[in-house]
Amino acid sequence: MYRQMVLIRRFEDHAAESYARARIGGFLHLYIGEEAVAVGALNAARPTDHLLTHYRDHGYALVRGCDPKAAMAELFGKASGLSGGRGGSMHLAEASRHFWGGHAIVGSHIPIGAGMAYAMQYQRREEVVLDFFGDGATGNGIFHEGLNMAALWQLPVVFVCENNLYGMGATLAEESPVKDMIIRAEGYTMPSRQCDGMDVFSVYEAVRTAVEHCRSGKGPFFVEAVTYRFRGHSMADPELYRDKEEVGRWRAQDPILRFGEFCVRQRISSERELEEVNEQVEQEMLEAVAFAEAAPLPEESTVADGVYANPIDPEAAGPESA
Repeated sequence: MYRQMVLIRRFEDHAAESYARARIGGFLHLYIGEEAVAVGALNAARPTDHLLTHYRDHGYALVRGCDPKAAMAELFGKASGLSGGRGGSMHLAEASRHFWGGHAIVGSHIPIGAGMAYAMQYQRREEVVLDFFGDGATGNGIFHEGLNMAALWQLPVVFVCENNLYGMGATLAEESPVKDMIIRAEGYTMPSRQCDGMDVFSVYEAVRTAVEHCRSGKGPFFVEAVTYRFRGHSMADPELYRDKEEVGRWRAQDPILRFGEFCVRQRISSERELEEVNEQVEQEMLEAVAFAEAAPLPEESTVADGVYANPIDPEAAGPESA
C-alpha cells in the first residue's frame, strides 16, 4: 500500500511537470493528498469488483493495476494510451480490469454504478460495484436518483464520497447545508460509515465493512472519506479561495508520510527500504514519461473511430439486415 501511494504521488508529480511543459493538453486534475482513499478502498475489494470514478481518476487506475506507461501515454493523447489517446486525464479506463472509467460530468456515473449493481444482482453474481465521487456531486439530482434506486432495490453497490471539503473553488459550507455527507445516506435508510481519508487503514476498514455488507446481499452501503487535495481543483486553478495555513495543516497529515512512519515504528520496514521504494517508483515514472513522449499520435484516418457505431451497408448485409 505504501508503494501504491508513492506510485500515485510520483505519477502525478511528473504529470504536473509535463502539463507545465505543454506536453499534456486539456484539463489535469491531481489526486495529490488523497492517495489513501484509492489505495485503502481498492485493497479492501476484489480485483473483479467493478469500479467507476470521477475525473480525478489517475490513482484508481494505478491501484487497479493499469500500466503506468499506458496511463501516462493517455494523458499525452497518444495512441498507446489506455483509451487510445481519446480520453485524456479524465477518461482513463480498462475493461479487462473492470475499471469503467473516470467520468467528466459530475455525478453522471452514480446511477451507472447502480445499474451495474442491478446487473450483478440480476445475474446472481458475487461482484459488487464501487462508485466514487466527490462531495460536490451530492448536490446533483442524479446523486439522489442513484441512491434512491440502489436502496429501493437493495443493490450491491458501495457509494464512496471523497469529501475533500471543496467543490472546485466553493467550500463545503457554501455548497451544502449538510456538513457530514453520511447524513445524506440516512434519507435512503442506507447504512453508512465515515472514515479518515488521510489514513489508509481507516479507509480500508470502512470499505471492507461496506463490501462485505453488499456481497452478503444486504443492499448498498455509503462511505464518506474525509480527505484533502494539496493542489488546486485543476492545474488551471490559481487557488485564491484558501490560505496557505489551511493547506499547511492538512499537509502535516500527508497520508504517505503517516503510513511510512507507521511502517518504521511497527518495524514492518526500515527507512532505507522505504527510500528504495521511492527510488524504484521514481525510475518507473521516468520511464513512463519517456514512453509517453516517444509514443505515436493516433492516425488521422481514425479520427471518427469510436464516435458512432459503424453503419451497416444494407447491400452487403443482405435484405434481412436492411
